[in-house]
Amino acid sequence: MRAEALKGHLDALLLAALEGGPRHGYAVIESLRERSAGRLDLPTGTIYPALRRLEQRGLIAGEWSVVGGRQRREYRLTAAGVRALEGKRADWLEFTAVISTALGGEPWPARA
Repeated sequence: MRAEALKGHLDALLLAALEGGPRHGYAVIESLRERSAGRLDLPTGTIYPALRRLEQRGLIAGEWSVVGGRQRREYRLTAAGVRALEGKRADWLEFTAVISTALGGEPWPARA
């Protein structure tokens, strides 16, 4: 899936990838790839600027560590990031329900 198709949703995906605990940038990419059965294979040039943006907004916190003699930045959700993810999930569920209903020809909310 192309990064352009994810505009407006990338932040939620990154927050969700960090929900299970701290990860370095490449591990975030791997998590998204695994969770999507390979459909989300995003380049580092898309992920790292977004991680920096989320960090500047206080939704994630980064910390440098040394692993195998190499420095890497590990990111974790902040309390504000947890709240943002909850809101983004709720918005996404409503959005997908509305669009699915509209594409199916049923009025919102869908009748049981």
